[in-house]
Amino acid sequence: MSPDYETQYNNRARVPEHPGIIAGWASDAAAYRTESVCELGIAYGEGERQRYDLFKPETIRSQSIVMFIHGGYWQALDRSFFSHMARGLNRLGVPVAVVGYDLCPQVELGHIVWELQQAAAALWRRFSLPVVATGHSAGGHLAACLLATNWANVDPDLPEQLVPAAYGISGLYNLKPLTETSINTALGLSFEAAERESPLFWPAPSGLVMDAVVGGAESEEYFKQSRRIVDVWGLSGVRTRYEEIADANHFTVIAGLADPDNGMTRRIAELAGV
Repeated sequence: MSPDYETQYNNRARVPEHPGIIAGWASDAAAYRTESVCELGIAYGEGERQRYDLFKPETIRSQSIVMFIHGGYWQALDRSFFSHMARGLNRLGVPVAVVGYDLCPQVELGHIVWELQQAAAALWRRFSLPVVATGHSAGGHLAACLLATNWANVDPDLPEQLVPAAYGISGLYNLKPLTETSINTALGLSFEAAERESPLFWPAPSGLVMDAVVGGAESEEYFKQSRRIVDVWGLSGVRTRYEEIADANHFTVIAGLADPDNGMTRRIAELAGV
């Protein structure tokens, strides 16, 4: 019997208290924008959503800038819910760009991948620092795509290892199962397009670093997504790491990023060269 993908991937149904968690994100994010040193709404493209918010530490201790990419199945939320995801890293001396992007069905999923490549390129051009990509859920997919990007195809002037490391949090790396769910109503992915936009099937970014972490209270499909990219890319020379975050569900799994003492925050800071 095939797995019930609809149930496995419907995180909002699995976590009925999600509206309160998302409302908490919005208020925590707004609070952090008022207390932090930040530049808001910096354009990297022409669209209103093609912008990033930059959150700066008092003293930079890292060798890289971290990009945080939000989730929402490529069809919901925006960067304003996630400003506080920069707090923990800022306290450790890491600058963080919280990036926005257009959503499906207004654009195709492949266009979102392109937008994030433009955002990473814009950060490189401005700061001449490598970008460590981290993202939650759909953002984990986009972070892995950035790690596996051939930057010469984006712009011949960009460095080969513009994104040397990615940290995917409850990410989606094989999109084919989503074609059998209601999530695909907005995405409109054919089976072929789902394969094409899945970093699992891209040439593995050999020699680079990919962490895939997942909440311990998530669905079996989410465990499988993270284990699979670690296994497949690991065999191709990517320095991979898998971790389960104890007791965390799909929404609470990112909470630790607001805390400089959290293990996830410290690991990303390490990837950023602190």
